[in-house]
Amino acid sequence: MFLHNPLNKYNAGYALSGGGARGFAHLGALKALEERKIKPDILAGTSAGALAGVLYADGYNPEEILDLFNHTNFKQFIELTFPTTGLFRPTGLHSFLKRHLRAKTFEQLNIPFIAVATDWNKGATVNFSRGNKLIESVVASCCVPLIFSPVYVGDRQYVDGGIFKNLPASTIRKKCRVLFGINVSMIMPPEDKNNLKYMAERTFNLMSISNTIADIRMCDVMIEVKGIENYWMFDLSHINTIYEKGYECAVNKLNEKKTTNAIIKYKALELLNFKKQV
Repeated sequence: MFLHNPLNKYNAGYALSGGGARGFAHLGALKALEERKIKPDILAGTSAGALAGVLYADGYNPEEILDLFNHTNFKQFIELTFPTTGLFRPTGLHSFLKRHLRAKTFEQLNIPFIAVATDWNKGATVNFSRGNKLIESVVASCCVPLIFSPVYVGDRQYVDGGIFKNLPASTIRKKCRVLFGINVSMIMPPEDKNNLKYMAERTFNLMSISNTIADIRMCDVMIEVKGIENYWMFDLSHINTIYEKGYECAVNKLNEKKTTNAIIKYKALELLNFKKQV
């Protein structure tokens, strides 16, 4: 039984993994959770999970977020740079968020949100959750090393949070009573390819998967989206298919007897009782 713990400030939390374009599966999973009247009180996201998470926290529903990206392509989110620290600058992504985010600070978001990035100089995970560097923090969380140049937040450089924390479950585990994890970064199948794009993505994929094991175990409900492993990290031409796969996998997980009875139903009732007592 869940006891009242002052550290459990929030009832339900969502941890959203990185995964590039595969992150659109988050939206399908969020839709499935919404259909069961499950809503987060706090969100933590890494990379693609940060991008989906901040828009959701800003009040967009999953279909609206998907629509924002329809008819876009990778080239609209980047600027080619002299390849010293990265092939591209994510200037287009910054402009996209500036155009569509209604909140200008973390505090103005409808749902508390944490963007997970990596301090490039210290080699450590950093959680952004306060202040007016909302857009910069999310963009930094999405900056895959070598592909993108590091992003400045204040006077420090940051890159993709997936280097150390691709599934930020531990980031909010102590803050919430029930934790839902959505992992869209399954292992890529090995292929007989020697091009730089494939080698860079597979290297990052293997690295990020290795640091999710402990975080997966922290989740009360773990939704893993399988069947999207072959989609390239920056391919935006299949986002609707990826969305549907996320929805399908989430529905299947939420329909499991063990999940429904032991996690959703029981804990939902516990949360309702908890709200009445505080």
